[in-house]
Amino acid sequence: MGYVTRIVIIGGGPGGYEAALVAAQLGAEVTVVDCDGLGGASVLTDCVPSKTLIATAEVMTTFDSSYQELGILVADDTPPLEQAARVVGVDLGRVNRRVKRLALAQSHDITASVTRAGARVLRGRGRLEGMQALDGSRKVVVRAADGSEETLTADAVLIATGGHPRELPDAQPDGERILNWTQVYDLDELPEELIVVGSGVTGAEFAGAYQALGSKVTLVSSRDRVLPGEDPDAAAVLEDVFRRRGMNVMARSRAQSAKRVGDRVEVTLSDGRVITGSHCLMAVGAIPNSSGMGLEEAGVKLRESGHIWTDKVSRTTAPGVYAAGDVTGVFALASVAAMQGRIAMYHFLGDAVAPLNLKTVSSNVFTDPEIATVGYTQADVDADKIDARVVKLPLLRNPRAKMQGIRDGFVKIFCRPGTGIVVGGVVVAPRASELIHPISIAVDNNLTVEQIANAFTVYPSLSGSIAEVARQLHTRKLNGED
Repeated sequence: MGYVTRIVIIGGGPGGYEAALVAAQLGAEVTVVDCDGLGGASVLTDCVPSKTLIATAEVMTTFDSSYQELGILVADDTPPLEQAARVVGVDLGRVNRRVKRLALAQSHDITASVTRAGARVLRGRGRLEGMQALDGSRKVVVRAADGSEETLTADAVLIATGGHPRELPDAQPDGERILNWTQVYDLDELPEELIVVGSGVTGAEFAGAYQALGSKVTLVSSRDRVLPGEDPDAAAVLEDVFRRRGMNVMARSRAQSAKRVGDRVEVTLSDGRVITGSHCLMAVGAIPNSSGMGLEEAGVKLRESGHIWTDKVSRTTAPGVYAAGDVTGVFALASVAAMQGRIAMYHFLGDAVAPLNLKTVSSNVFTDPEIATVGYTQADVDADKIDARVVKLPLLRNPRAKMQGIRDGFVKIFCRPGTGIVVGGVVVAPRASELIHPISIAVDNNLTVEQIANAFTVYPSLSGSIAEVARQLHTRKLNGED
């Protein structure tokens, strides 16, 4: 029997478990070291739980905003004086029990898949021990919860340890009134007044979800607008929707501290203003889980932020050590983590591999409406990083949108002026995460707006707007318009 390559993966999130599946399929001896359960933050505390919560919020919003327009009658025994009262409510305790149940089920499914593929799953925390040995191998020490240790020998190590919520020194979460995004699923009752600190993707998603569930939400944003990293047109639509639904969006307002005062929370802003609520959710970014792992001693270079430096095939500066996922700071997306992990294994095990290309990554903000993007952005065009033509078409003109009572959103596509090749796109709509895929395929395969325009779409459908935008871009190209 020939030599079997030994792979040790530290971290069981998408970067780790997808890498394990690839390495096992390619015949390696794989050990996955994980302390929380396979699936990582993505499955246990982040993507799966938050999107499950948002699924309930989405039903609430759809019902609240369109049932009367669509002609739906609700039989209700609300007394006349309270006729405007909400006719649909939510049992947050039940919602959160479902959230946790689904997250655990997904984690168990992943564990079963990894084990079935032939990998070993070892519960504990892993760290690199020393430099590379003369034979090219690495030592990984695994410390179990009971304090016992086991040393593994690996030909290659993949670090996929993710990140954890960043905390402000004067706004420490207590898990009851001041919460980070991993703690919200322990709530049994809906917060009456929720202050969300941070208007990035996480803050915007939770703010929108709790507003839909029935909380009175204040969103504290240190920037000029919500979602400062997203398409400005998309962010403007979402902020308008938030305000229209009654959310208090506080722009250019930096939170300095949060403290409990009885059953209330006081949040002090940097300009001295104080706002109060029943609960506060801190969504001020994440910190990579890279400390205490012996990385720098093993030759792994860290960025100033604590993220692990990697190249486009997931190699670190230490021979035989790769990294994937949020710990690298490339893109905080499960899909990117999974791709980084797979690329690492393909590269080390000698299989065909293409370097990571971030300009083909599609992403989605799970607000209502959703915001989906792929490829080059408006910021890239405005900064002259790429010469591109842009057409934006409001969904309000789409016949299916009119039928469904959809007023907000648009489709925007970027294409090269000479060739008409699609280089990027933005969709703001319900289920934009599903609608972005044809644009992603176009970007990934260098398709032209003419090809998109000539493909059949169903009538009526929201995807018809994608073809219409492509048609307008193609017409402009033919006419030589800028």
